[in-house]
Amino acid sequence: MHLVDYALIAVYLVGLLALGFARRLKAENSVGELIVGGRLLTLPALVASLVSTWYGGILGVGEYTYRFGISNWLVFGLPYYLAAFLFAMFLAKKARQAEVLTIPDRLAQVYDDRVGVAGGVIIFFMTVPAAYVLMLGVLCELLFGWSLWVGVLFGTLFSIVYVYVGGFKSVVRTDLLQFALMFLGFIVLLVVLVAEYGGMSFLVERLPATHFTWHGGNTALYIAVWYFIALATLIEPAFYQRCYAARDAATARRGILVSIGCWAFFDFLTTSCGLYARAILTDIPSPVGSFPALALKVLPPGLLGLFALALLATVMSTVDSYAFLAASTFSRDIVMRQLRLDERKTTLYTRYGLVVSIGIAVILALFFRSVVDIWHVFGSIGTPALLLPVFFSFVGSRRLSPRAALVSIISSGALALVWYISKYLTANAAYWLGIEPIFPGLVVSLVIFAFFSRREIKPLPSGRETLY
Repeated sequence: MHLVDYALIAVYLVGLLALGFARRLKAENSVGELIVGGRLLTLPALVASLVSTWYGGILGVGEYTYRFGISNWLVFGLPYYLAAFLFAMFLAKKARQAEVLTIPDRLAQVYDDRVGVAGGVIIFFMTVPAAYVLMLGVLCELLFGWSLWVGVLFGTLFSIVYVYVGGFKSVVRTDLLQFALMFLGFIVLLVVLVAEYGGMSFLVERLPATHFTWHGGNTALYIAVWYFIALATLIEPAFYQRCYAARDAATARRGILVSIGCWAFFDFLTTSCGLYARAILTDIPSPVGSFPALALKVLPPGLLGLFALALLATVMSTVDSYAFLAASTFSRDIVMRQLRLDERKTTLYTRYGLVVSIGIAVILALFFRSVVDIWHVFGSIGTPALLLPVFFSFVGSRRLSPRAALVSIISSGALALVWYISKYLTANAAYWLGIEPIFPGLVVSLVIFAFFSRREIKPLPSGRETLY
């Protein structure tokens, strides 16, 4: 990288801190201001924040496209668009109208505090940003030549320092900048690639035929599993937080629908660049670094720095959002709810929670060393545990009793966890019966709901901010 590239990155980091520190949280700020920014999120801000937050796995997308081609769109694109559409149609307005602050708030409101705490524990581990912390470390390693652990620590600290100071509003302000950079960087890279190497004819000539098939060489069952994992979108804390923060219910729904279009366009950019990476780079040591390696080969100084910003912005926007979600879940929805502490201390305890969540994220990142493994394990355990209790707390008239909801969360999550561990207990490192962990967990949750849910005539509670 050239000096001008490092200068661009330095300017970006200074700008990020300026936006993040623009307004400091004070002890007297309300819980609503801390967690959902006072419920004033406009449509453009909601779209920019949600789009940038939910697309942090940029290196994983590059790796998958390099290996399997346009199948990336059917695995990491379409199932999530469909799940997001379901969220927009069935949950967005109801979530905003509930007037709560978090998913555990809703669980406590519809069931009881025990269910709220149990749901909070699951959500905490689902939002700890271990996968994205790992990606930051890999990016710093590839771009700057740092050791992985140095990149993990430095990148993570820089991503959360302004969240510690400003809460949710700092997350949104920085997301606006990061949203613009992630699109601009990939548009520039794709334009340069087409201008220098040509269009579709170049790719067809240089790529394996399987890269243009819907399966990419994988089995249909393997691809189908990702459609079930994508159901985690229906319990995605980042979606609920943006809906709770929207200025009204219509903004919440429209924001998600517009975001789906943005994700589809960004997937077109990333998948196209991933195909060029496979066609041009045939001897890279690891496909996970395909995007940085491609940029280093084809982009001149200045544009290389811009693309480096696109990668950093895409990952950092997810680290800060999920770190804040994990921190608020740990503090308010687990510790403070369990100990029934004064809500006026939420800002202080959320800052404690930020330190705890980032510490756990760094440990998990250095332990797993695989982004896909982190996604797989927490998605496979959290989705069956929370999907039905959360979904039917907003939709329909059938409801589990508080005890049945608690049993459903614990038993389905525990079974999925044990099933995941089973591959470490077998000689061939395979899951019991060759079945993915998410499916036994979902079956248990479905059975409990089918036999123990009851139709309720009374309307669902409308919500209140203070639940304990």
